[in-house]
Amino acid sequence: MTALDALQSTLADEHAAIYAYGVLGARTSQSASPTLYAALTTAYRQHRARRDQLRVLIAEAGGEPVVAEPAYELEGRLLKPLGIAVAALELEQDSTVTLAALVAQAAGTVREWALTEAIWSSTWQLELGGVPETWPGAPELG
Repeated sequence: MTALDALQSTLADEHAAIYAYGVLGARTSQSASPTLYAALTTAYRQHRARRDQLRVLIAEAGGEPVVAEPAYELEGRLLKPLGIAVAALELEQDSTVTLAALVAQAAGTVREWALTEAIWSSTWQLELGGVPETWPGAPELG
């Protein structure tokens, strides 16, 4: 896998995460679950910013950014706060894995950016009820 391939894979992951966070946020009550709603909103904004930066990085690398799918399938019945929080946690776990793969393939400022984003996703898991891990995104090192 080339660095450009890793960037494209990460962008595809971000498209899916943005879609999922939109659905999760729409199924969360701001008045009944304000902490969860705020966490989802923060993550949604972070993933949108990440997507926008990835588009720039891909264009700078000479690639054409992959486009989002019209829709993505979400697993499970996401109607209760606990299920929504678990789904959001899984999104961040998946993002950490994808970003760690980009770190492994990239160099220079792209690698630094990917590492910063991987750290954000791995620490944001704690906001979503996750537990600290020794090597988030790289279970083979644990």
